[in-house]
Amino acid sequence: MAARIIIDGLIISGGYALLAVGFSLIFGVARIINLAHTAFYALSAYLIFNFATSLGLNIVLSIIVSILIVIIIGVFSYKLVIDPVRQHETTVFIITIALAIIIQEALLMKYGGNLRLVPAVMSGYVMILGVKVLYQQLLTFGVVLVILLGTWLLLMKTRLGVAIRATAQDREVANLMGINVSRIGMITMAISVGLAAIAGALVAPLFVLSPGMWMHPLVMVLAVVVLGGLGSIKGSLLGALILGFAETLVVFLAPSGAFLKGSIALTIMLIVILVRPSGLFGVSFEEER
Repeated sequence: MAARIIIDGLIISGGYALLAVGFSLIFGVARIINLAHTAFYALSAYLIFNFATSLGLNIVLSIIVSILIVIIIGVFSYKLVIDPVRQHETTVFIITIALAIIIQEALLMKYGGNLRLVPAVMSGYVMILGVKVLYQQLLTFGVVLVILLGTWLLLMKTRLGVAIRATAQDREVANLMGINVSRIGMITMAISVGLAAIAGALVAPLFVLSPGMWMHPLVMVLAVVVLGGLGSIKGSLLGALILGFAETLVVFLAPSGAFLKGSIALTIMLIVILVRPSGLFGVSFEEER
């Protein structure tokens, strides 16, 4: 059982980590709490289902095309409806949750409320410590590691990463240094939505799809970023591991654990926040002037 818990915990934590890092990025750069973030994750999964099942495209091609489409939709959404009201936090809340519901209703109209399945990229399994592990699960974990490493290298080792970090630290100073903060915001939104779309692509073959599949991940991602500290990338990673494994342990060890997993994870978040209000790696942002 221990091996099963570790494997499932790593898979769930990896998905939360991709979503949480993207969420933290756009918050850090544009101070946007994007409540539509996981709706893009659901949209990606459904587009893959549409291309692979309804249109008969190769599954890998379906994934690539779907991720690109979701990134384009995310960038247009940011430019047209989010960026113009970015400084009004309450309005951003309303717009992003409305955008998530619009995506959900569009998926419901197109595909109905029935559960859907996406074909796996890799079939078969291997035995690890006496536990059957799907090749698709190994692929998912490997891709998560590569994407997270690539994101870290982008942020820490490239000029674009320096511009993103400078903008996150202080938009006004970054603008005075010649950085186009508006363009950086749009690029960061593309990266953020891209991470959500990749997360959707990775979990699509492992779980059933439903139009409301974005809601639970949104709650968990909010818990992860608050637990780790808003705007902290390493905090998001650690928070994803903590809550991902907490959720997995509850499912395996507690009676009716599938119904309790969300509440237990949120309870852990509340306990940490009561002890450390800024989160595990909370960062303080300079107030907008």
